[in-house]
Amino acid sequence: MAIISEMQEERPSTLPFRASFDPSNPLGFLEKVLDFIGKESNFLMKDTAEKEIATAVTAAKERLRGAEKKKAEKDSLKPMELKESVPPMEPMEVDKPKKEETFKPTESMEVEKPKEEEKQESGPIVPNKGNGLDFEKYSWTQNLQEVTVNIPVPSGTKSRSVTCEIKKHRLKVGLKGQDPIIDGEFFNPVKPDDCFWNIEDQKVISVLLTKQDQMEWWKYCVKGEPEIDTQKVEPETSKLGDLDPETRSTVEKMMFDQRQKQMGLPTSDEMEKQDMLKKFMAQHPEMNFSNAKFN
Repeated sequence: MAIISEMQEERPSTLPFRASFDPSNPLGFLEKVLDFIGKESNFLMKDTAEKEIATAVTAAKERLRGAEKKKAEKDSLKPMELKESVPPMEPMEVDKPKKEETFKPTESMEVEKPKEEEKQESGPIVPNKGNGLDFEKYSWTQNLQEVTVNIPVPSGTKSRSVTCEIKKHRLKVGLKGQDPIIDGEFFNPVKPDDCFWNIEDQKVISVLLTKQDQMEWWKYCVKGEPEIDTQKVEPETSKLGDLDPETRSTVEKMMFDQRQKQMGLPTSDEMEKQDMLKKFMAQHPEMNFSNAKFN
């Protein structure tokens, strides 16, 4: 909707937008919207039009998934749990007292975001520049497809000194003979076969995790960490290749049809009908189509 409002500011519409939304045919409503945009502006002729619409589609799906998940979590709460007023992080701190220092954000982050200190105790906090969080013993970042965990270790550390177990729901990593640096359950499952780790410059263990659900932002990497505010993540510009095949096909079809209409050419559906008619005419040469009128 942001795109429509921007185009209206540049050139006020002289035509009213009339379209009723039919839940059984949402695609029809979208086509009318795009048709209206095509008539009222040159937006669809831009090279970045597909990319911007794909970004809007991805963002809408993320908001829908987030709303459905919040509703499911709320419905699953028991009456007694709703009455409790215990802060959300206290049970985690009691269960894992040894992890207090590990999950405490670094001082540098607190200096950059001094106004967020109170939010860390009462609710989600602002993510770092990589859409994750920085801790004293490690940090993590993410995009929609992957999560990257970086763990500083003593300079000169060899790969044979590292222990790393990546399972579908859990990560355990550290140095041999020492307590694990990270040992906990993921926010969401990963694809173990598509995950790996390595040592960068013999001083940082880097773990790459491939998300199983690649349409949702993680609120934390492993259970026990503070939750980030996923509404404040800064995703990269979406591309059509980032969308699932069904969504990508729908967006590409709508964009093609709108461009065809602007140039006075037949849409994909009309081209399909024309092809079917040509085949029919070829199969029935005995019929006279000279006076036939086609739309």
